[in-house]
Amino acid sequence: MEIPGKYLEAYRKAMGKFINLTDEQWDLMSPCLRLEKLKKKATWIEAGEVCKTVGYIISGSVRLYHMKDGEEITSYFCMEDEWVSSYTSFLKQRPSLNYIEALEDTMILTFTYQQLQQWQAMPQLSHVVDRFCRLIAEYLICCYEDRVASFILQSPEERYMQLLENGRNILQRIPQHYIANYLGITPVSLSRIRKRILQTV
Repeated sequence: MEIPGKYLEAYRKAMGKFINLTDEQWDLMSPCLRLEKLKKKATWIEAGEVCKTVGYIISGSVRLYHMKDGEEITSYFCMEDEWVSSYTSFLKQRPSLNYIEALEDTMILTFTYQQLQQWQAMPQLSHVVDRFCRLIAEYLICCYEDRVASFILQSPEERYMQLLENGRNILQRIPQHYIANYLGITPVSLSRIRKRILQTV
């Protein structure tokens, strides 16, 4: 599938937040990217399978979740201009512990684990690709620590307020039962929180 130039430009700009690519390096990497189109509710990554792909979301949104005792536990949402994968599974090539599901019709630009290995073996790319992987890992560790700290230090209402303030329009685009699940509360409790907040505005 041919990738529109504007998508490639967005991808290169997103990589530019972590590394500076020369035109030569970009010309080596860009032909290896693939555009995946996911329908709403489609599963992109399955728990128990080895994740072979890292994606950059061009448009749409996805939900990362785990299954425990038959119940879904939402751990994260990713939207356009964000990177997404089951990273531990990808980097260690072992079965994923989580699912990744499209919440909207979603387009993702991807590269594979095999492609990463090929880039790392190329003298022109090895240094920048290793740096990119390290910085992405550091970024995700920070996100994970923030997520854990919010459950230890914040009330559900404070976590909800944080979602309101992050500017990603999550609350307008994500179904409320997923928001409640992500916050660790019931939909009824979420409705009460929203009502209290509206009364104070």
